[in-house]
Amino acid sequence: MSAEGRLSRQAAIVGLAEYGCGVAPAGLSALDITERAAHLALDDAGLTPRDVDAVFSHSAFYPMPTVTLCERMGIDPHMTDSTATGGSSFLAHVRHAAAAIHAGLCEVALIAYGSNQRSAAGGLVASGGAHVMPYETPFGPRLPVSGYALAAARHMHQYGTTREDLAEVAVAARQWAQLNPAAFAQGDLTINDVMQARMVSSPLSVLDCCLVTDGGGAVVMTSAERALDLPQPAVHYLGGGEALTHVSISQMPDLTVTAAAASSDRAFAAAGLRPSDVDVVELYDAFTINVLLFLEDLGFCAKGEAGDFVRGGGIAPGGRLPVNTNGGGLSFCHPGMYGIFTVTEAALQLRGQAGDRQVADAAVALAHGNGGVLSSQATVLLGSAATR
Repeated sequence: MSAEGRLSRQAAIVGLAEYGCGVAPAGLSALDITERAAHLALDDAGLTPRDVDAVFSHSAFYPMPTVTLCERMGIDPHMTDSTATGGSSFLAHVRHAAAAIHAGLCEVALIAYGSNQRSAAGGLVASGGAHVMPYETPFGPRLPVSGYALAAARHMHQYGTTREDLAEVAVAARQWAQLNPAAFAQGDLTINDVMQARMVSSPLSVLDCCLVTDGGGAVVMTSAERALDLPQPAVHYLGGGEALTHVSISQMPDLTVTAAAASSDRAFAAAGLRPSDVDVVELYDAFTINVLLFLEDLGFCAKGEAGDFVRGGGIAPGGRLPVNTNGGGLSFCHPGMYGIFTVTEAALQLRGQAGDRQVADAAVALAHGNGGVLSSQATVLLGSAATR
């Protein structure tokens, strides 16, 4: 068995929480939101900050995020990890925490993120400065959306994907959001609504783009053995993988193939699973094209076939594959970096605690994070207590 494979089922998520998603209470900073989500996750796990000996976090809103969070919460950790690969960071943190727990470097790991991106400046504050290379500047890209628009346009040209196919992704997300009382966007949405919405960067309209919200999320991990003594059903780490290909969109080797193909190969190999074993999928959907690219690269359909896969409600409630069951970044929340919420929703589904949006008999979930302009990818496979 590979070293990565030996991590499978050795660590588990034992606590989770989301806080302030949408518009947080007035006056809260990004750090306040992060701290509140972290305390709620620890409460959920039946633990306190005194039990935590490892902290994983990333933020574009305050410096030295793990150091800052530890001071705020009174945590004296044995290790910290501020891996910063954009929205994929928190999936990487889950993998790193599982490895650290298995290696005996820590016993209880806290992974947390929070943002006041919407309330701080009416939704106009960025989660980091735009990084435009000098050789891209003359073209005036509006990043990040222009980078994703390039990928969408290439996919449409190469495979015949249509704007209606992109709209299917947004409509499916909204239908899931309508089953989630915490989702920010609840109104009805049609394919025509998406098609007729204001164009932001062709072919992506404003409804092909994620929300701008506040919000925080956190998970607590420990060993599979210790998880047996804690109050919530354990959600086991089965396998993970990370990969990256570029920083600037002009340097992406192939606009229709992301590093998710490599990160998921590593995750499935580590878990000893295949895409057909997955019951529920949580994807970083900053833009509708993300979902099409990731469904292909993660192995749920062949390259170029994601349009067919999502058509007719294929990923909506009652479709062939439950995707972004909380409403995703398109309709649930998107506070600058969305990755932590793919983990919290996947774990909630595997605990059987997702309410009206619960996927029946969910035993294996895939959570996937994306950072930059399709730059960095991280995939995590999680299993219910039945997979131990």
